[in-house]
Amino acid sequence: MGSFTKFMASAVFFIVLSFFLVPTRTQEEGFISVVISSKGLEFSKDLLIEQAVSSIIPLQLPQIEKSVKIPLVGQVHVVLSNITIYNVDVASSYVETGDSGIALIASGATANLSMDWCYSYSTWLFDISDHGDASIQVEGMEVGVTLALNGQEGTLKLSVLECGGYVKDISIKLDGGASWLYQGLVDAFEGQIVSAVEDNISKKIREGIMKLDSLLQSLPKQIALDDIAALNVTFVGNPVLSNSSIEFQINGLFMAPNDDFASGLYNKGSLDHVPFNAPAKMVEISLHENVFSSVSLVFFKANYMQWVINKTPDQSLLNTAGWKYIVPQLYKQYPNEDMELNISVSSPPIMTVVNNGINITVYSDVTIGVMDADEVIPVACISLEIHASCSPDVLINKLAGTVKLNHVTAYLKWSKIGNLHMHLVQAVLSTILKTVVVPYVNLHLWKGLPLPLPHGFTLHNSEIVSINSRLTIFSDVAIAERSPTSVSRPLISIR
Repeated sequence: MGSFTKFMASAVFFIVLSFFLVPTRTQEEGFISVVISSKGLEFSKDLLIEQAVSSIIPLQLPQIEKSVKIPLVGQVHVVLSNITIYNVDVASSYVETGDSGIALIASGATANLSMDWCYSYSTWLFDISDHGDASIQVEGMEVGVTLALNGQEGTLKLSVLECGGYVKDISIKLDGGASWLYQGLVDAFEGQIVSAVEDNISKKIREGIMKLDSLLQSLPKQIALDDIAALNVTFVGNPVLSNSSIEFQINGLFMAPNDDFASGLYNKGSLDHVPFNAPAKMVEISLHENVFSSVSLVFFKANYMQWVINKTPDQSLLNTAGWKYIVPQLYKQYPNEDMELNISVSSPPIMTVVNNGINITVYSDVTIGVMDADEVIPVACISLEIHASCSPDVLINKLAGTVKLNHVTAYLKWSKIGNLHMHLVQAVLSTILKTVVVPYVNLHLWKGLPLPLPHGFTLHNSEIVSINSRLTIFSDVAIAERSPTSVSRPLISIR
């Protein structure tokens, strides 16, 4: 069962959740919702059956022995050993939802078995014995399991409600042996072989579910973005099951690693369904705009929204000579001196999901400093109101994005070099933001935010729709084959 449980541990978010979910009740809000469509359920079902079959075979059945009375021969002691199921083919399968769980049924299955046989009996003159091997064909086999998955303190508890198998018919082919032995085997052992197949397959399925349940309890409650922020992936709310889909929610807010982030700081408000022609995909992952606000808040609190710029593609922008006609007093007091800009975001960026993207508003202060020997002399401070937009994109199993600067408004906060022509200063700072800060931000955004998908799976053929405070990803799912392509760095320097 090792390969089965390891695979299912990595696939649990997608496969198991899409099948067997009886929710826990909680007052905590979920800011990421996931809907598994009928197409996704079919994919999950097929993958689950494939992995279950590969984990079961080869399956060794217990030895069977019995004394059989054979006409014209007498009492014969027969032993069947090394009974092994070495192949299973499933003709069809389906999944049915219900109030107490979901049933997965595989029907029309066939199985191939091999075994060794031996017999012995005695006459008044001598003892007689023989041995050989045989093949068994099992036909018309059905296997069903009904499971429940309960929320338990943010994790999942998996339990078997029902599990069983049924074999319609078997055929036995002996390699050697007399005709009386064949008939004796069929008459005496057919029922026992059928029972052994049914009972042991059911037993293996139950064992696999128990091991999977242990792995579910150990699933991480966070997915790390880096050493600064992690995504809270604890399960919340009441999943909704229908005959064609299942929807569940997770907390979905970012927090400092190993920190307790109070989701009560955020409120989703009303999220009425907005009708539109949704793409026919396997999964629908919907992120509330508070997910993006939470990650910006974490980085803001960790003081990661401060930059010192002392190099730009156009280095003349960081020399007082380049500002000679913009701020004449600056050049007059500090001729041909190098400069640096200290940019500090003054409050967490405001993230708003709108149609076709994300709007971002950032309030920051830019302190202009002159490099004089070994010290930096602050000469002016400019407050900026920055408006930008982000175009999201799916990168493997992450949500990436590209920021575009839309508009910058500059205000003089204080100055040691007299009054400034703010429209000129605003134009220069806007250029620096576009050529230095925005590429730097895009570099990090393109690394992507983690999505609640297990390792080993990836999204593909994804489409993004943003509407009514939510950004929704409609996507198919596939088994991952290779790691993401690395991203090159722009030629800028920020410390």
